[in-house]
Amino acid sequence: MTRLSKPLSRQRLTRVELLAVLPLYVFTLAFVLGPLLYMLMLSFMSRSGAWGVTPIFTLRNYRRILEPVYLETFVRSARLALLSTFLVILIGYPFGYFMARLDRKWRNRAMLLLIIPFWTSSLMRLYGWIIVFRANGVLDSVLLSLGLTGGPLKLLYTYPAVVTGMVYALSPFMIYSVYTSAEKLDWSLVEAARDLGASSFRAFCTVSFPLTMPGLFSGVVLTFIPSMGLYFIADILGGNKVALVGNLIQEQLMKAHDWPFAASLSVVLMGMTSLFLYLYRRLTRSGELEGLV
Repeated sequence: MTRLSKPLSRQRLTRVELLAVLPLYVFTLAFVLGPLLYMLMLSFMSRSGAWGVTPIFTLRNYRRILEPVYLETFVRSARLALLSTFLVILIGYPFGYFMARLDRKWRNRAMLLLIIPFWTSSLMRLYGWIIVFRANGVLDSVLLSLGLTGGPLKLLYTYPAVVTGMVYALSPFMIYSVYTSAEKLDWSLVEAARDLGASSFRAFCTVSFPLTMPGLFSGVVLTFIPSMGLYFIADILGGNKVALVGNLIQEQLMKAHDWPFAASLSVVLMGMTSLFLYLYRRLTRSGELEGLV
């Protein structure tokens, strides 16, 4: 009786587990996999009229991406993503590393200060940067009062304004990723390196930095991939002067009404970000990242 009850209870438990995860699978199929497959099929269709789509297989949408004007948009987006990620590393890595070294009271205060801005809408926070960058705005007033400029600067709707918005929006992801790795760091190893005669900089390069590399790589992934598609930042702070792939997709959907071409642009962008994720997973699984530690 006991021998039979165990397999039955295990089978019953398995059915309960399946029923528990069934809504997740249904949601994933209906709202993730389904739209992705629809977008992929739509990218191979032809445009018909102002709003219509004809189910005729074509590669014209992907050939259009190879035109110089569209290739330049992809290059510009990749360049902005790389620059934003580099600046986020310069700001976020030291912040997250030294935040992990604070005592618990000040560490909690620093984390709270990082979380508070997320309690408001990201659009509202970006509109705040318009007040800072506009002519005769906050930044202009400060620079004029210090005598560093002789007149109003045209900072709004420029490339540096978009980069600033990207760095502002994505820095917390890098900070928390590095903080997570640095918090788990065995600081006795750093002290041992110092006791053996290593300077503070050498101990950081040989002990602390390799041990926090997983957090740094995670922060790069969380920064680089979103920066390829955050078109609303370019819209608000760059106007029509800084167009990224996300802006191009929006234009094809809302203005040109060319849904197949917009789908092909989305597929290529998704392929680029998926390739980046694949390289990251290969790097971590192959042990190269752990080998640095």
